[in-house]
Amino acid sequence: MAWRGWPVSWLWVASCGLLLLVFVLLLSPRSCRARRTLRGLFMARSKQLLFRIGYSLYTRTRLGYLFYRQQLRRARNRYPKGHSRTQPRLFNGVKVLPIPVLSDNYSYLIIDTQARLAVAVDPSDPQAVQASIEKEGVNLVAILCTHKHWDHSGGNRDLSRRHQDCRVYGSPQDNIPYLTHPLCHQDVVSVGRLQIRALATPGHTQGHLVYLLDGEPYEGPSCLFSGDLLFLSGCGRTFEGTAETMLSSLDTVLGLGDDTLLWPGHEYAEENLGFAGVVEPENLARERKMQWVQRQRMERKSTVRGWGPGGAGGTPQRHPISAEPGPAGPSPELWPVWHKGLPCPSTLGEERSYNPFLRTHCLVLQEALGPSPGPTGDDGYSRAQLLERLRQLKDLHKSK
Repeated sequence: MAWRGWPVSWLWVASCGLLLLVFVLLLSPRSCRARRTLRGLFMARSKQLLFRIGYSLYTRTRLGYLFYRQQLRRARNRYPKGHSRTQPRLFNGVKVLPIPVLSDNYSYLIIDTQARLAVAVDPSDPQAVQASIEKEGVNLVAILCTHKHWDHSGGNRDLSRRHQDCRVYGSPQDNIPYLTHPLCHQDVVSVGRLQIRALATPGHTQGHLVYLLDGEPYEGPSCLFSGDLLFLSGCGRTFEGTAETMLSSLDTVLGLGDDTLLWPGHEYAEENLGFAGVVEPENLARERKMQWVQRQRMERKSTVRGWGPGGAGGTPQRHPISAEPGPAGPSPELWPVWHKGLPCPSTLGEERSYNPFLRTHCLVLQEALGPSPGPTGDDGYSRAQLLERLRQLKDLHKSK
């Protein structure tokens, strides 16, 4: 068949001419730059194709499950007590318990301590999650899955079979294993006093959800369980969407309150803050957080640990609002002082100050990345272009 009215013979001649041009460029002694460009183009295309094939096998075939099981066995052998030391966060009748699983994942138990009811978020290792359920003496009634990847959904089968009344929630667009209760944007899951809202945040996967625990019923800060959308000083890769899609999802999260606590799906804090220092080396908020994170990680302490019972001296701290001793934590404006004595999760207010993926509106980042990818380079980056460029640089930073 001819293409756009071209005879087949002319298409054959044009193809041969193009191949001859490539051959000459590659062999010419003065074409080192051309060879590097072409080689880079071919390698990029090949890597992209190979990745897409591997990703499809991981998400759509049993090979992905077998790979997950291998990861699980290795992590259990390497980290019999978990990859990090965690600490629960206590509110008025609500407990958030981080559970370290696999090599750097976090699952969570959200517990109504009065009703003794629990919700599990992304229970990738059913053995570790079940051990925490038994230790807390609670009844698991719901599983909240942020997305379909096995390192977040691998425990759905075992836990839902063990707990007969347990419901498995997630997006119907994401092919989540053993899903029983599909959720849409803004749907609310109620368990005892727990009110948890699902927010659609596509990009990492088509049906990715994050879960917002409303703090009003227990008079505490709200909690965001962000899966692979948002990490401490980072964000997830865009596997099933565009930069525009991911930017819209991040903006959804930015619309939440600054005092919202961030509970991410992975322990990536030190690596992410290192990259943030490359693109914003003079950001003092990032530097303070990096110092704290490095102290935590030297002792294998989690960077999503809850508030401890006291400060550096071991004495109970006072709630900045009520001025009474308690574990509720500081308001955002008191974070720099409070942060010196207590381990804590991040807040969205903090993330705005040093997470480059939430700062695509900042001129300093646009200047740091140089000319825009437009025809003249003078028009500046759009926010989506800046996000895409940051993601590319982050992937290169990780591979070094």
